[in-house]
Amino acid sequence: MTLIATLPATRTTGAPDHRAPAPAAILTGRGLEKRFGGTEALRGIDFSLSRGEIVAIMGPSGSGKSTLLHCLAGILTPDGGTVEFDGRRIDALGEAERTRLRRTAFGFVFQFGQLVPELTAMENVALPLLLDGVRRTHAEGRAAEWFPRLRLDGLEGRRPGDMSGGQAQRVAVARALVGDPSVLFADEPTGSLDSLAGEHVMELLTAAARSAGASVVIVTHEARVAAYAHREVIVRDGRSSGPVAA
Repeated sequence: MTLIATLPATRTTGAPDHRAPAPAAILTGRGLEKRFGGTEALRGIDFSLSRGEIVAIMGPSGSGKSTLLHCLAGILTPDGGTVEFDGRRIDALGEAERTRLRRTAFGFVFQFGQLVPELTAMENVALPLLLDGVRRTHAEGRAAEWFPRLRLDGLEGRRPGDMSGGQAQRVAVARALVGDPSVLFADEPTGSLDSLAGEHVMELLTAAARSAGASVVIVTHEARVAAYAHREVIVRDGRSSGPVAA
């Protein structure tokens, strides 16, 4: 039986204090296995995320932590095990259904933001709503609410190439949260930033997620980033050990 390690997150100076999350699980993975050719990336991992909880998945490069996130988010289909979101199995869904789920219930922040370079910051933030059929005026109205919340006032008309790395990553956070997702997935969200910009992004990301009522899964190898989580899950060589939940 494979279990998951959960360690108390070590607070860094200035990191926010968190209240205990609600116990009800919104996302679970059971016995997850994933192979790429002859390489076993995941070897029977269990995972549980409570409503309102922030969990950091930690481990060295190549340990399987990003693969675990991608399986939990429906980006990859596991070769073994199950993934349930809000009581519904998602690993058995077709690609079209999983795509819609990712667009409506999940939000994503990646290491390099992955903003569309030809679009303005406003258009990038509104994009998930537009893809879901929301009218442009309404989509941009909802997008505009996120600019002051993430200290992006005045950047609405700028394109990614005209922003700093920290500004662009905060635009990516706004884009991830504009659709009111239940779960925010952040894969090395500060990996391309210096320490000061990274701290700023994490403070705003976690505060914005809490205000939006989103649970958060963060993949990181940095202790200062994991300090913003309620608990840590340690992954090594596709395996982990310890209790499934806090």
